[in-house]
Amino acid sequence: MNESKCPVPREQQPTNEYIELSKSTIFSSPKTKKSLALLLIKFWIGAFILFIVISSGSIYFRTSILKYLLLSFFSSLSIPLLISIRLYLGWNYVFKRLVSERVEYEESGWYDGQVWIKPIVLKEKESLIASIEVKPILKNLIQISSIISVLVLTGILIFQYNNF
Repeated sequence: MNESKCPVPREQQPTNEYIELSKSTIFSSPKTKKSLALLLIKFWIGAFILFIVISSGSIYFRTSILKYLLLSFFSSLSIPLLISIRLYLGWNYVFKRLVSERVEYEESGWYDGQVWIKPIVLKEKESLIASIEVKPILKNLIQISSIISVLVLTGILIFQYNNF
């Protein structure tokens, strides 16, 4: 944005918010499915180990190793699910700001909110960024979150209807 004509503070401009989010370590990982999957697998393995340690103290699960491992497996999937939801919320916020015709911003605090209408050229540029860069990221996040959700629901059903 041209700083002389744009009243929106630099850190609140949608294009700059997109750039900052892209530079972030965690938020830049969903740019490809492979890097997103690797990130979530790392968090899942860490959570799996933590959940095994936590549930190993239960006397109830010492009698059934299979139930102990499956419960740790399915419950540890909650961590990657929460991370993927957080990534989706962050990228969706930037997407909405990029495609919006208006930019809401604060000059010095929450009490002095303003609205600025984007010029046509800027709106087209930001819509292009949203459709080419951000939309595929949102699609990847939805797909991976759906897969994790199905696995979690499968685990819930297994423990609800089976006696080990």
